[in-house]
Amino acid sequence: MSARKAGDIGRLLAIIARLRAPGGCPWDRAQTFATIAPYTIEEAYEVADAIAREDMADLRDELGDLLLQVVFHARMAEEAGAFAFADVVEAICAKMERRHPHVFGNAAAATPEAVVTAWEAIKAAERPRASALDGVAKALPALLRADKLSRRAARTGFDWPDAEGAKAKLLEEMAELEAAADPAARAEEAGDLLFAAVNWLRKLGVEPEAALRAACDKFEARFRAIETASGFARLPLAEKERLWQAAKGAGAADEDQSAR
Repeated sequence: MSARKAGDIGRLLAIIARLRAPGGCPWDRAQTFATIAPYTIEEAYEVADAIAREDMADLRDELGDLLLQVVFHARMAEEAGAFAFADVVEAICAKMERRHPHVFGNAAAATPEAVVTAWEAIKAAERPRASALDGVAKALPALLRADKLSRRAARTGFDWPDAEGAKAKLLEEMAELEAAADPAARAEEAGDLLFAAVNWLRKLGVEPEAALRAACDKFEARFRAIETASGFARLPLAEKERLWQAAKGAGAADEDQSAR
């Protein structure tokens, strides 16, 4: 047997092929594109989490887990006679060369903004759209999807001229939610309220997914700090609020210190 080359993608391809083959792993053999898709999404989020934590060792492992997902999907596609892993690699290589004519061709793009503009133009030529909203995946997190949909619509001129218009729409949706008479109406108006909030944030130049993620992290840190108080669950709300304000003040002081 020849020596195995470190980092050889062929080894991973062979492992997945063996797991999926007759006599392989019963769990792996039972999977389909649909059953694996949630794991693919989860692994992408775990990559993002490792990046946010600046944990390079964990990032290495999470990128491996994400690569496994790509190989697994490609293997199932090969079994179905659709395409193989090599076709996936060839497709992305061809796309990257095609969409970087300023590197692999004779086009010019001196700034990141120019690159994005050219990329979008090439992408639009490759995939003619019946609607400006085509290509916004329904599987995206709802907050991110709302932002992408509103940005796509805004490109066509369907947008408020300034943030005040978006703010007025948000206030309108708040009033409609308060006036909703039944659970179904409240759910619908709540969705409209959240969508309007995303639009207002977009007009203010705030990325809603990142803003909400940061707010979640802040809430988690403060709550973890106060729940360590003796008998926390039995404390009156006023005392919990006092602890919360103390944690909030401590957090603000830490942020101020780190900024110096």
